[in-house]
Amino acid sequence: MPNTGRPGVSSHLRGAEETATGVSTTAVTVLGVVAVLAVALDQLVKELSTDGLTENEPVRILGGLVYLCLWRNSGAAWSVGSGHTWVFPLVAIVVTGWIGWVAVRLRSKPWAVALGLVLGGTLGNLGDRLFRDPGVLRGHVVDMISLFGPDARYFPVFNVADMCLTAGVVLAVVLELTGRSRDGSRTQSTR
Repeated sequence: MPNTGRPGVSSHLRGAEETATGVSTTAVTVLGVVAVLAVALDQLVKELSTDGLTENEPVRILGGLVYLCLWRNSGAAWSVGSGHTWVFPLVAIVVTGWIGWVAVRLRSKPWAVALGLVLGGTLGNLGDRLFRDPGVLRGHVVDMISLFGPDARYFPVFNVADMCLTAGVVLAVVLELTGRSRDGSRTQSTR
């Protein structure tokens, strides 16, 4: 087993190229590419939605399973926290900083995908909070996907950034529950 500086963990198991400082360029690249793709797709769909959809005129697709509807959300899911819109960008900045801090120790490609999805979703919605009306730190997030009904009766209206955040968090939970560490090692089950 090649010497990786950590007992019991080979570099081929971690699947990462490391710089002289120990930063995994592969994992950081995966994280960055996933985040950039998530933000780009989110912003593209938001642009298409604001250009092609009209508020209060939902478009029914897939037999009513999905409705496309233009919403501008000042809060979180179901507009929770609408009166405190300024809190959401601050939380997003903290999350972004934490992911940056974790990235320098990241060695796992699956964790890089999970964190890239979370980062991309966070930055997608942060962009709305910073640059959309009614103003900086108070901007409304553009949402457009409603499930089972056009009015968020059954499920909150969401966007691509929300989907990326959710998928990233679910993947992170699965990785954690299956013993996969961010440093590329696996925790052994003690039965």
